[in-house]
Amino acid sequence: MFGDTARAERAALTATLVALIGAGAWVSIPFVPVPLTLQTLFVLLSGVLLRRWGFLPPLCYLLLGALGLPVFHNGLAGVGVLLGPTGGFIAGFVVAGLVAGFAYERRERPVRAAGLVLGGLAVYLCGAGWLVFSAGTTLPAALAVGALPFILGDALKTAAAYALGQRLEER
Repeated sequence: MFGDTARAERAALTATLVALIGAGAWVSIPFVPVPLTLQTLFVLLSGVLLRRWGFLPPLCYLLLGALGLPVFHNGLAGVGVLLGPTGGFIAGFVVAGLVAGFAYERRERPVRAAGLVLGGLAVYLCGAGWLVFSAGTTLPAALAVGALPFILGDALKTAAAYALGQRLEER
């Protein structure tokens, strides 16, 4: 990193976004089967700010939580959380950061917006897929409880991530 300002900036942004994803987990509204948090906003912002490296903050967040730091919703930690009903959604954060990040490598606004939406859908698909596997439910049932109730809130967080990205481009 000595003399490589782009790498230093990426490291600083990664650390900041890991902290924000963790802080977003503490803003938790109880919901079934997973709580409503601000994490998705910061995961999508990882892609907006870090582009192709947007998967790093959610991946570091996942690893810190797996290692026992209380960064998951309501201060939970450990591999047990990842093996529980929320595990697929947390793993989906990594995919969402990657998808949004690659979309933000492009300059076209529709591509960027689509990348954020697809990133959010990746969280739903990973989460619902894990619910099917871990809870033995059907995919429609998993989507009904793990995605449908969150669409409005996640749409607002996606719009906020897009607006923040636009604003940051102007600077």
